[in-house]
Amino acid sequence: MRQLAGFAVALLSLPLLFWLQQEVAAEWHEANAYKEQVEKTIELSDPVVTNPMALFDRNGQLFAEEYAQWRDPLPLSEIPLFAKQLFLESEDKGFYAHRGYDVAAIARAFAVNVNSNGLSQGASTITQQVVRMRFLSPEKTYERKFKEILYAAELEKQSTKDEILEMYMNEMYFGNQVYGIGAAATYYFSKPLAELSEAETAFLAAIPNNPSLYDPLKHFDRTKKRQERLLQVLVNNEVLSAEEGKIVQSAPVKLKLKQKNSQFPAYHTYVVDELKQLISEKEGFTAQLQTAKDEEAKKAIQHSLSRRITEVINTGVRIDTSLDPVKQHRLENGISNVLSGSGIQSGAAVVDNQSRELISVYGGFGYRKTDFNRSFQAVRQPGSIIKPLLVYAPYLESGTYTENSLIDGSGICIGSFCPENFGRYSYGVSTVKKAFSQSYNTTAVRIFQRVGIEESFAHLAPFGFKHVTEKDHQYTAALGGFENGMTPFEMANAYTSFIDGTFKPARAIRSVKDRQGNVLYQWEDERKEVWSQKTTKNIRSMLEETARTGTARGLRSATGYTGAKTGTTSHYKDLWVAGLDDKYTAAVWIGYDRPQSLQQQSEQKLHLKVFSAALSD
Repeated sequence: MRQLAGFAVALLSLPLLFWLQQEVAAEWHEANAYKEQVEKTIELSDPVVTNPMALFDRNGQLFAEEYAQWRDPLPLSEIPLFAKQLFLESEDKGFYAHRGYDVAAIARAFAVNVNSNGLSQGASTITQQVVRMRFLSPEKTYERKFKEILYAAELEKQSTKDEILEMYMNEMYFGNQVYGIGAAATYYFSKPLAELSEAETAFLAAIPNNPSLYDPLKHFDRTKKRQERLLQVLVNNEVLSAEEGKIVQSAPVKLKLKQKNSQFPAYHTYVVDELKQLISEKEGFTAQLQTAKDEEAKKAIQHSLSRRITEVINTGVRIDTSLDPVKQHRLENGISNVLSGSGIQSGAAVVDNQSRELISVYGGFGYRKTDFNRSFQAVRQPGSIIKPLLVYAPYLESGTYTENSLIDGSGICIGSFCPENFGRYSYGVSTVKKAFSQSYNTTAVRIFQRVGIEESFAHLAPFGFKHVTEKDHQYTAALGGFENGMTPFEMANAYTSFIDGTFKPARAIRSVKDRQGNVLYQWEDERKEVWSQKTTKNIRSMLEETARTGTARGLRSATGYTGAKTGTTSHYKDLWVAGLDDKYTAAVWIGYDRPQSLQQQSEQKLHLKVFSAALSD
């Protein structure tokens, strides 16, 4: 009877056993298929990492940094042994022995986590942590953990142990947007990792376990206690003796936070803009934009350019510039002192005559980074400061004329355009020099007509004014009547042609280098003759006369030569001065961001005071 009952139970159990076998087989098949699928899709490409961009002045001194994350990656050979031991002994003692994951540790963690109904205990090796930092999300699920193990095994195949350890040491998060132990050293202690004491190094090693809990800026004491526990691990593992451990534990730790270098924000902003131009030029985007068929094509090219610029900046390039920090400081203080309390704004640019480099800019009163930078973004009608470039120099180039040639300054009408002189005065015949220094409008238009609009604008072409268009090819341009206009930088750049008749674009960037010091980009401009020696000599003489007896009378100068031209637009909305002395070429604009009359300031010669501040040493 008992045997019969047993047989019946066995018979009835067959369907259940068959069902269980089918379920197990299906699970096993699904697991294998998932494993094969994951292995096929594993891509261990380098992650996108943002490194700091650093800007250096002409003396090789750092003056600005740009970063969202502070990183200072180091090769493993430059990371002290003690720093490596701290992490190896506390995080993954068997790092150099395992295949990327530790089966025994996973089993222990699994047992604990089953009982706790969650992933409360970790079992990650250093390799797995690198995988999590580089390739996976930090979510705590068994599916992600399984992927992590597969990725870790693949990473071990593709990289050496030292390479993996180097990745780990450089990508750990130390809180406060700081990544890597090298960056942590320079951020929290303001010195290289190699110069830290063992106590300071161990203090840093305490942070990544939980960067919020052990944030040294908020929870210094907690971080210090964890540092002591880490040092005890080294004692227990006989890396340090008990006596050595006590000495390191008792050594003082004092934070000295890195201050983000952000001097001269106006110049910094200009350099970033010029970097975009340089990349566009060197990588062919400029040429593509010039030949683009329509606006849609231009948008696509500009999108690609923006993405490329971001890539370059994020690699942490070093930009060597022509910034003269002393001149920049004096320019900012000088112009700000003149404008203080007036509510008036200004933009200015100064070029070194010898090197033809942009050495300082003024972005505006109270300028802060990301503000509207009036040195190169304020496009304003130039008034009479355009006359030397568009009218008088082309006239002198067109024949045997000199500053002493006679020219009619009486009234003139070209169609409905009948220019008037300042104060509605009428003039007869005068020398070119007098008409120039006193800024006779009727004379300028008559000369412009003689030379011809297209011929005159052809002389303007080498200077690369970005906002000049075919619509500007009208007689009103002789008096500075442009649809858009020019920036202070563009005017200073063009006026350098009156130093000796040659022109080379004024640049702020000398070179762009990668973190290894290799040159990635640099300008390769050649100096070209744009004015004859006769023209240059005459223009310089007339600029000097203008500063001495003409509309720019009152300029202060400490050098042997000073020449300048003033410019005023309709209703005194813009006041300009452009010119040069023995050392510098400069252009300044003053006005309100919402245009209004500056007649009183013009009479007080405020623009001449600003220009004097720009030239002064």
